[in-house]
Amino acid sequence: MPQTIASPATSELLIKKSRFLGYIHPVADRAAAQAIVARLRAAHPGAAHVCWALLAGGQSAAVDDGEPGGTAGRPMLDVLRHQDLEGVLAAVVRYYGGVKLGAGGLVRAYTDAVAQALLTVEKVAIVRYTALRCSLPYALEGMLRRELAAAGAELLAVAHGQAVTVAFRLAEGAAPALVARLNEAAGGQLAWQQDADADCE
Repeated sequence: MPQTIASPATSELLIKKSRFLGYIHPVADRAAAQAIVARLRAAHPGAAHVCWALLAGGQSAAVDDGEPGGTAGRPMLDVLRHQDLEGVLAAVVRYYGGVKLGAGGLVRAYTDAVAQALLTVEKVAIVRYTALRCSLPYALEGMLRRELAAAGAELLAVAHGQAVTVAFRLAEGAAPALVARLNEAAGGQLAWQQDADADCE
């Protein structure tokens, strides 16, 4: 199950006189990630590189920022993928210490800077929700409300007209089983509607 992080975290490594400052941030999209990277650049004007990787909103990025291709951004992105993270920016600020680390050394340094920062964060499961809407006779409203409560569904809106119209949401994975239970319990008297996101009028 994909996860995100609850708050930012940092790490610091010193490898052959080079300083690697790792930063992990929860972000919604690429624009938010780029704003954080811009702030890091401004805060560290003497840094040789500000490399970053992103997994957010269906987008990914791996930026080496002048390091040899594939030695910084891609390894950081691999750490995020390996930990099944989403909505996360990993950035590493490098202050060059005058000793070349070689490709393997760079990959390890950038990987470790991100991995160590991730050790300190709280990870939160990402739950995707689906919204549903149905109408049913008044006599079945109590049954519907009990089933929704038992399934952990959130009631969004209820309208009382010729029938009761109810909009609710619940975890995507739990929806098919709940729909099947409700259909069976209602004995064909429940009508599903397409505009689940609309408020009940």
